[in-house]
Amino acid sequence: MEIVIFLFILGSIGLVVWSFISSQPSTFLRIPQDDLGVKFQKPKFNFARVFPTGSFLQSIGMTASLKKILETARVGMSPEAFFNLKILLCILLGALVVAVSGRSDPWILIIVIAIGYNLPDFYLKRKIAKRKYLIARRLPETVDLLGLCIEAGLDFVNAIKWVIERTPHTPMTEELVFVIDEIKWGKSRIQALKDMSRRLEIPEMSSFVQTIIQAERMGTPVAEAFTILSEDARAQRFHRGERIALQAPIKILLPLIFFIMPVIGIVVGGPILLSFMQGGLTGFK
Repeated sequence: MEIVIFLFILGSIGLVVWSFISSQPSTFLRIPQDDLGVKFQKPKFNFARVFPTGSFLQSIGMTASLKKILETARVGMSPEAFFNLKILLCILLGALVVAVSGRSDPWILIIVIAIGYNLPDFYLKRKIAKRKYLIARRLPETVDLLGLCIEAGLDFVNAIKWVIERTPHTPMTEELVFVIDEIKWGKSRIQALKDMSRRLEIPEMSSFVQTIIQAERMGTPVAEAFTILSEDARAQRFHRGERIALQAPIKILLPLIFFIMPVIGIVVGGPILLSFMQGGLTGFK
C-alpha cells in the first residue's frame, strides 16, 4: 500500500511539472478591467493540460454547466482546467493525510478525497453568492445613473459606457463591461442583456432586462421605466434587509444556548454548588 501511495505522489508531481513545461504560450485568460478594454495575460499555470479530461466532461454533459458557473463567478479557467484542479486537490490532500498520519485508513482517505473534490465547488458557490449580493445591492444606483444619462440625451450604450467610466469598479460594472464587449463583437443589445440575466439569475437583474425589452417593444420612454424600476429595486433591497434582520434572533439562539447560558449558569449556580459540597446550605440561613 505504501508503494501505491508513493507512486501516486510521484505521478502527481510529474504531472504538475509536465503541465509547466508543455503549457502553450498562446493560452490566455480574460480578465475584466475598469476601462472598456479587455486585458489578456498569460496564465502562470495551465491546469487544462494536467489530465486529458475534455472528452470525458463532454461525454457526461458537464462542460456547459461548469462553463456557466465559471463565467458567473468570473474565474479565468476553462471547465477542463477546473476539473483537473479538483482531481489534483484530491490526490494532494490524500497524499498529505497519509504522509502526516503515517497510515492509510480507507475511510479517512475517502472523506479527505470527498472534501478535496467539493472544496473548489464550495469556493465557487461562495464567490457567486457574494457577487450576486453586490450586484443586487448596486443595481438601484446604476439604474438611476442610466436613467439620468438617457434623460441628458445619451443612448443606452453610451449611457452604460458613462456609468462604467465614472463609477467605482464593482461586480456590476464588470457585467456591464462584458455586455459592451459582446455588443462590440456583433451581438444585439437585447440578446447581450438577456445573456447577462440568464447568467446571473438575479430577480432584480431579470426585472431590469425585462423592463428594457418591454420599453423597446412598446416604444415607451426608457427613462420613465428606469425610474419605476429603481424604486422597485430599492423596495426589494429594503425587504431583503428586513428578512435578514428577522433571521438574526434565530441565528443568535444557538450560540446563546451553547455559549452564553452555560456561563450564566456557572456564575449563578457555581457558588451555591461549592457551598453545598463544602458544608451544606448552612451559609445561606
